[in-house]
Parts: sequence; structure tokens; C-alpha cells
Amino acid sequence: MRSLRICPSILSADFSRLGEDVRAVMEAGGDFVHVDIMDGHFVPNISFGPAVMKSIRHVTNKPFDVHLMISPVDPYLDAFAEGGADIITVHAEAGPHLHRTLQAIRKLGKKAGVSLNPGTHPSAVEYVLDDIDLVLVMSVNPGFGGQSFIPSSLEKIACVRDMIGDRHIDLQVDGGVTAENAGQIAAAGANWLVAGSAVFKGGAAKYADNITAIRKTALIARGEMV
Repeated sequence: MRSLRICPSILSADFSRLGEDVRAVMEAGGDFVHVDIMDGHFVPNISFGPAVMKSIRHVTNKPFDVHLMISPVDPYLDAFAEGGADIITVHAEAGPHLHRTLQAIRKLGKKAGVSLNPGTHPSAVEYVLDDIDLVLVMSVNPGFGGQSFIPSSLEKIACVRDMIGDRHIDLQVDGGVTAENAGQIAAAGANWLVAGSAVFKGGAAKYADNITAIRKTALIARGEMV
């Protein structure tokens, strides 16, 4: 069984004190920093670019899990790798040459992931499973934080988990993850849970409690805690 990881999405952080919030949420128990990059083209919102990400890279030594919701994506891979990404996830829908993009990420020395929008069939990753480290199932339509989990995502998560089989690939879920549904998500087969609003709500004093609540529910569902 792949290890459980809680990945706070800094899209929900206070951007006026982004570095401090990233440090605080990692010290509160976050495993990876989930960095959502939006371009206002592939998704209907704009977040920030590689320079901002690079400016906060020094605040923690935990991995940066970078989710590129941009198209085209290939021209920007070098900048995000240089900016401190450890894992670079691209969308299967963002370009015509997914395999080539994954090769480019690996050539940069980074782990490679593929993300699937809610309306995209799991078969979109079938022929690249041996070239990736991560599959990200979007359980909301990408572009905005604070959306509600799409229930049909559970069936899709289970399908992707079956496709992965015994490969050394992590299965991540992003969108509407809370302490209330983390157990269902983990039971379906996901082991990396991205949470934004559910982690950052209440301010820094609540980060540890929020992360612990999500982790506990997921661990119980995995049979690792009673």
C-alpha cells in the first residue's frame, strides 16, 4: 500500500503572507506543498507563475508538488523545474503530445504526473502509465478553490487504482477534499489527498487540527488506525 500524504493546496493560503503561510502549514503537518498554477486560458482563473513559486521555495524543505493547469505547457516546464518543483503534473487535456511532455519532465530530473478533469475518461492515461509517477484525479472542475466534491469521482478513483495495479504510482485526488469525505476517497484507492479550504480554514492556529482530521479519517479507512 502506498503511503498516505496530505498535500495542502496553497491556492487557499493568504497571498499577502504566502511564505509565512507555506511555512506554517508544513510545520503543522502537511507532507507536500501543492502548488496550483492557472493561466486564465486552460482554466478560467489566474494564480501565479514560476517566479512567485521560486520566491517561497526556501521556506520549507518539503517537496513542491506542482499542478500545471496551463496550455500550452511544454514552454514552461524548464521555468517551473528551475523554480523548485519536485513533481510536475500536467493535464492530459492540455496538449496533443502527452508522452513527449512527460519525457521532457523526466529529462529535467523531476517526477512526472498526469491530471484528469472530471469529464475525462481514465483511459487517457492508459498508455503512459509506465512513464509517470503520479495520477491526479480532479474531483471538481479545475479553476477555483472551495468547490464541492463530485460524487462520481469515487468510481473514477477506483478505476484508476485498478489500472495502476502494482506499479509504483501514487494516486492523488484534488477538489472538495474534507475530513468528512477523506475516508471514502482513501477507501476508493487514493493515497495523496490535496486539500485547500479544508486545511486553511480558521487560520494558522487551526492548520494542525485540520490536517490531523483529514489524515485520521483517511487512515481509518485504510485500516491503519482504529
